[in-house]
Amino acid sequence: MATHGMVLFAHGARDVRWREPFERLAGKVRAARGSDAEAGPVLLAFLELMEPDLPTAVGSLVADGCSVVTVVPVFFGQGGHVRRDLPEVIERCRGMYPSVRIQCAGAVGEDEAVLEAVAEYCLRQG
Repeated sequence: MATHGMVLFAHGARDVRWREPFERLAGKVRAARGSDAEAGPVLLAFLELMEPDLPTAVGSLVADGCSVVTVVPVFFGQGGHVRRDLPEVIERCRGMYPSVRIQCAGAVGEDEAVLEAVAEYCLRQG
């Protein structure tokens, strides 16, 4: 049975408050995954300016026994960071942990359900 860890991957910022919504999101994902024996830890990682970075987060999951890691880019779209920077870091992680299956989802903002939720939020604003 494979233990499946998850990394929510965000941009990062100098302002420590940037981290707060991502922490809340990670808490919601952890709660939804519950006590499923195959569901491993859910961690945050940042592209820049905040810690941990993606290789560090993946290393923590591997140390916790995860043999599968899914990286979820918590970006609104598929800009240069998601199309160029993230694949490079993913490949570096795969090189560091060749026995671990590391997969990457699309940017969260590309999902139709996410866009619907954002549209509903916008409509509630007036």
